[in-house]
Amino acid sequence: MSFKTELETIRRSQIIEAALAKISEMGMASVTLEDIAKEAGLSKGGVAHYFSSKEALFMDAFREFFDRIFARSRLTMDGCADPLSKLLSFGWLYNWDDPDVNRGYPLLLDFMAASSRNEDYRRLFREWVDGWIALLKEAVEEGQREGLFRGLDPDGTARCVSSIYHGIAVRWYLDRESHSTEWAVGSCVRSIGRLLERGE
Repeated sequence: MSFKTELETIRRSQIIEAALAKISEMGMASVTLEDIAKEAGLSKGGVAHYFSSKEALFMDAFREFFDRIFARSRLTMDGCADPLSKLLSFGWLYNWDDPDVNRGYPLLLDFMAASSRNEDYRRLFREWVDGWIALLKEAVEEGQREGLFRGLDPDGTARCVSSIYHGIAVRWYLDRESHSTEWAVGSCVRSIGRLLERGE
């Protein structure tokens, strides 16, 4: 890789990190290219050199965010000893001290709202959800091969598990006074456990 190419890669990454930070802090509707440029330590023209528009930057920033969370999810599941542990391995989603959580939920909720009116955002969100479902489906199928889960439709079960995590996460994040971390983790474990039991 040439020095120029390496520098461009670093600059793009720097701008994307700045965009994620400012979107999380201010929201998509409020943040400007000037805000992002200032956060990145660049001029607005410097940002425009790498991204043709705010929308193009936002798409790349959210793609990076989703890729990062997906990679962490994959790594976490790979570290589990059995299929059930893999399906229950997302307790970190409910950890207030986790940087991905503190930055991630404002990003995710803002992106979901924008996706309701933007087909490109909706397509990217759907790709991310499909990736999650594929990960969970692998764990369900592994459990079936080992005789742990019986009578389950792997795809449908994976979609339900994904929805359980997602729904509980939104409630936990938006109403933390009434929904503790213990409630969130316990609700996931109980709900997923009952779902798996119904297939037997």
